[in-house]
Amino acid sequence: MQYDFRKYHYKSINAATDEERAAINQELKDMYGSLPDTEKEEFNRQLQVFLAKEMGRLKSDYESVKGGLGDN
Repeated sequence: MQYDFRKYHYKSINAATDEERAAINQELKDMYGSLPDTEKEEFNRQLQVFLAKEMGRLKSDYESVKGGLGDN
């Protein structure tokens, strides 16, 4: 099964309040809790891959913005 972590990520980014963000996080936790034990390992693997890619993208974006600002 393929999990759509990007959907939850965008929902969290666009959340209007901390409570809304917490509800989105709880939705993910509930999804994980409902999985059979045999699927939880794959869920975690896909989540780690998504987070690593997202962090790499954010780092790249930050470095390009930082580079555009010059040495301050």
